[in-house]
Amino acid sequence: MNIPETQLPRIVVIGGGFAGISLIKQLRKSKLQVVLFDKHNYHTFQPLLYQVSTAGLEPDSIAYPLRKIFRKHTHFHFRLATVNYIDTEKKIVETSIGNLRFDYLVIATGTRTNFFGNKNIEENSMPMKTVPQALDMRSLILQNIEAADITDKPEERKRFLNFVIAGAGPTGVELAGALAEFRKGILKNDYPNLNEADMCVHLIEGGDRVLGPMSEAASKKALKALQKLDVKVHLNTFVQDYDGAIVTTKDGLAFQTATFIWAAGVTGAPVEGINGVSLIARANRYLVDQYNRIEGHPTLFALGDIALMKTKSYPNGHPQVAQPAIQQGRNLGKNIKRMLAGKKMLPFKYYDKGTLATIGRNKAVADIYKLHLGGAFAWFIWMFVHLYFLVGFRNRVVTFFNWTYNYINYDRAARLIIRPFKVKIK
Repeated sequence: MNIPETQLPRIVVIGGGFAGISLIKQLRKSKLQVVLFDKHNYHTFQPLLYQVSTAGLEPDSIAYPLRKIFRKHTHFHFRLATVNYIDTEKKIVETSIGNLRFDYLVIATGTRTNFFGNKNIEENSMPMKTVPQALDMRSLILQNIEAADITDKPEERKRFLNFVIAGAGPTGVELAGALAEFRKGILKNDYPNLNEADMCVHLIEGGDRVLGPMSEAASKKALKALQKLDVKVHLNTFVQDYDGAIVTTKDGLAFQTATFIWAAGVTGAPVEGINGVSLIARANRYLVDQYNRIEGHPTLFALGDIALMKTKSYPNGHPQVAQPAIQQGRNLGKNIKRMLAGKKMLPFKYYDKGTLATIGRNKAVADIYKLHLGGAFAWFIWMFVHLYFLVGFRNRVVTFFNWTYNYINYDRAARLIIRPFKVKIK
């Protein structure tokens, strides 16, 4: 593994997401050796993954090399590896490239897609949690449109142009809006033989409204915007199965489709090991105290989506979005410095800066404190916030240029099938 031995305390961080990088930035000038493990050598700005999957952005616009983020940090080491097991008694992490001793350990592994035990859906649907998955989705969407253009069978064409999304949270709503705008801006220009009306976007939601975590005002505005884009929204509808050809629901609906996107839930991505710790069953998250310490382990911490901190305001844990992860990482970084200095740690307090979701061009909703905004103004706020939190100046410039170009030309320039996605043959 080639990590130098040191007399400095060693802190091992698992995961280079929002929480992990926020923590490490706080520790820049600390007398610590910091070792970061991640399965990828880049940080992914997940809120914009849907734009990669719908050809709005290239992946390098929302991904940034982890080594570059911390190149000026002394005593920092990154290793591309998967952490397989945590031995708390020996204070060792077992990875795909070897074992490493730690003094302090921070788990910031985030979430993975939750299929709720449905093996057919897991095998046949398209999830979107990583850049490779977003690229696979982009390829599949474009391949199916190409297939629709060459077939002379109306039923087959309909199946290729039927896009079904499960889950009307922010990811599902943003995907549905992006696909609807793709139909409006691209289909008639690039595929003159296809009828725009033949491409259907279906959004299926088990709850009674879209954007359940947001306010009812935002939900109503989002639903109205989706309907204006001619997205078929199916509320109070639960997906039962998908065999690769037909999506069926518990109330008897059936959708023939070659593209079924699963955005209906996530679950924590814990690491095996850690003696005496039980995960919160449904969420699969580590229970932590107000300092993000894993219960019963004073030198083990969990941050962000994988951590469940029960408070009066959030009895089921904080929302699994970027801001709690960033704020927890920053707070823990300060606390580790205080701990090493012999000072008392400060409890975590979450400052809710609001929730945003975009539906499409000039269409977005925002809950900011007691304000519930919609339309073009909310859309500009959404753009500004996402540009601000993108990692790297280049990424901000490239993303802004792409958005400006797409806005002026009604275009999505990244519609490239770089690596064809191979659909499993039934």
